[in-house]
Amino acid sequence: MGFLWTVAEVLVALILIIASFLLTAIVAEAYRRRHNNSHVDAHAIFEDPNSLKQVPCPHINDPAEKYISLVIPAFNEEYRLPGALDETINYLKHRAAKDKSFTYEVVIVDDGSADATKQVAFDFVKKYTVDNVRVILLGRNHGKGEAIRKGMLHSRGELLLMLDADGATKVTDLEKLENQIHAVARKEFLFRREKALATRKWYRNFLMKGFHLVVLLTAGSGIRDTQCGFKMFTRAAARKLFTNIRLKRQV
Repeated sequence: MGFLWTVAEVLVALILIIASFLLTAIVAEAYRRRHNNSHVDAHAIFEDPNSLKQVPCPHINDPAEKYISLVIPAFNEEYRLPGALDETINYLKHRAAKDKSFTYEVVIVDDGSADATKQVAFDFVKKYTVDNVRVILLGRNHGKGEAIRKGMLHSRGELLLMLDADGATKVTDLEKLENQIHAVARKEFLFRREKALATRKWYRNFLMKGFHLVVLLTAGSGIRDTQCGFKMFTRAAARKLFTNIRLKRQV
């Protein structure tokens, strides 16, 4: 009986040692990732499937070249991505045909997919040209948050919209966000002009702070619609937001 107790104690001790080792390894890796961001700082790569060349992506600090960029993070989305892209691009083409000033691009960020997501995305580049559809390859999976950040950093639009690859959100709702973000921009412009023309009284300071608070609460750094999943930013807001933070890993 004593022998069995000895064996049991040894087994328990071994289990505790192994568990302690695993816990230490997990904590160490979490600390390394928190304080060393080299795993997400690799340069994003843009590939032209027609020329097979890899070229540097444009950057958010560059002047806008399009009216709007739609950023689509994708991880193992070979089956759902085609439907979402067909619906999105058809809508964008329809608007561009009616309004020549409506220029667009779709930026697909392949977050290290293990399936045929990359090939599906490149098929759309070939079909619609690299001026309208672009693919950023992250090489390996970094998580949805970092994929969004990379897409935003390397987009060319004056407005930047994040759209999920599963097609759950209808792209036709885009105009609602556009109207809202333009309305906020107009109000802020008019307020600043009035402030410049008038002597600043105490009540004007109060109104200014109140207005900025309303803008912050309703728009944040951009426009957010939590019900439909859209996240829209002006280029200026995206520049401030995505160049100063690294988004936490999202599943």
